[in-house]
Amino acid sequence: MPEILTYSFMQRAFIAGIMVALICPSIGIFIVLRRLSMIGDTLSHVALAGVAAGMLGGVYPVYSALVFSVVAALGVEQLRKTYKDYAELSIAIVLSTGIGLATILISMGNANAAIFSYLFGSIALVSSKDVLVVVILSIIILVSILLLYRGLFYISFDEEAASLSGVPVKWMNIYFIILIAGTISVAMRIVGILLVSSLMVVPVAASLQIAKSFKAAWFYSVIFGLLSVIIGLTLSFYADLAPGGTIVLSAVGILVGVFIVQGLSRSITNNRSYESSWEKI
Repeated sequence: MPEILTYSFMQRAFIAGIMVALICPSIGIFIVLRRLSMIGDTLSHVALAGVAAGMLGGVYPVYSALVFSVVAALGVEQLRKTYKDYAELSIAIVLSTGIGLATILISMGNANAAIFSYLFGSIALVSSKDVLVVVILSIIILVSILLLYRGLFYISFDEEAASLSGVPVKWMNIYFIILIAGTISVAMRIVGILLVSSLMVVPVAASLQIAKSFKAAWFYSVIFGLLSVIIGLTLSFYADLAPGGTIVLSAVGILVGVFIVQGLSRSITNNRSYESSWEKI
């Protein structure tokens, strides 16, 4: 067994991290296609307010963050209907509310060190309870995605056509945004509140560069997410770095690697085409 896995806290971190790596890109692929990439940042700031409220009230922070995130998610969905022609306003309004509320709640408490661990993630502080909650919520989220796959797929590309096809768009949107809130609450213990949205978007961005179909994009995004978490947790252990930052930078490194490979591939293809044209002459 590798040395890194002989430590119980790293075993817990890897279990939770792998589950996070499965759900973040799985939710992220639909978020990106619906052009809602910023919603992760919005709900994560509200989740921070939930963490602060939980610490003030003596409630397990993941539970309070989940409640706050779900309420904010429902608020975003309601505001999207109110501002149909300016849907991005819904995200800006909830983001502003979340930041303001988090600032006030954090200033009222004295658990700044604990808040810091939720902001940027902490592998040393991942408890058995954290792992259990992460696993249960992750399974619920993954099963929901698999069961609602076709409806989410149709809505991602054309809500009106999906509605005409019999898809319950209204309730599907509400449930989907609740899933986003759940994903953020689950992932914040490993990746950190300020960085969780990056793990939902960056692996998807890399997959869209090479995938030829939606299912392929989903598959690649999950693979890239898993690689990011495994590489990030390993680097954070040996180099004593913040896990959230190393995981996100690992994801960015994979994205840059995809760009480089694509660039080299195009260059080789163009050179071959150029040589072929000269042979014909």
